[in-house]
Amino acid sequence: MPINWFPGHMVKTRRQIKENLKLVDAVIEIRDARIVKSSANPEIEELCGNKPRLILLNKSDLSEGAITKQWIKELSKGSIRAMEANSLTGAGLKNIKPELNNLLKEKLERQKNKGLVNITIRVMVVGIPNVGKSSFINKMAQNTIAKVGDRPGVTKNKQWIKTKMGIELLDTPGILWPKFDEETALSLAFTGAIKDEIMDTEELALKLVEHLQVLYPKELMERYKLDELSPSAIENLDNIAIKRGCIMSKNTIDYNRIAAILLDELRGGKIAKISLERP
Repeated sequence: MPINWFPGHMVKTRRQIKENLKLVDAVIEIRDARIVKSSANPEIEELCGNKPRLILLNKSDLSEGAITKQWIKELSKGSIRAMEANSLTGAGLKNIKPELNNLLKEKLERQKNKGLVNITIRVMVVGIPNVGKSSFINKMAQNTIAKVGDRPGVTKNKQWIKTKMGIELLDTPGILWPKFDEETALSLAFTGAIKDEIMDTEELALKLVEHLQVLYPKELMERYKLDELSPSAIENLDNIAIKRGCIMSKNTIDYNRIAAILLDELRGGKIAKISLERP
């Protein structure tokens, strides 16, 4: 399922990030805790260079806690720190200021030695579409300045947002990259970072069952009340459809309907706490 694209607004966003890096002290990169590798835009690494960066593993309430902690250990090195959070509830967000203070310790000390007080940390917020960037900004600002949507690509224009933490956020539109491999494309599609409208959701649901029967067989069986799993993903998908009553006339499977159910329940955390990628 290879996907190639690079919409014009993403070219513009790449340029914006590069131009505005000099305006900020650090970068907060938001990723999806369920797909930490696939939700990392490799261009961010290149664009940010040595700029201090805090990687926020968002939607951590939907991921497997032990694996999320492994990712935090793996990612935290040099001028990069990682932490988990839930932008909808605000869980973990109080730790952002201390983490930024540690990342910017030397710079902040220099400013204090110059007599500066009430220092505001300016941060650029980056991330691919639909990882919860707007929800994060709204929670930090305690209002709804940034428009939130459950579809990728809602945020379009640059804007600064003040917070009560002494942090000022520079919002940027979500940016994907020109080309990614099938596994990355699948992970992004599973979690909704790629619009369902451009995907074959029936094929996507089958691929999802393939992944879950390997990574989370017990949870898959429990959620859909299956007595056992077949080595065949299509058989498992059919059995799930039967259990959920996704049957059309002449006892044929309504694959479109069961695909919608599976993807919705994965994204809503109803199947289990799931981490599709390991460090």
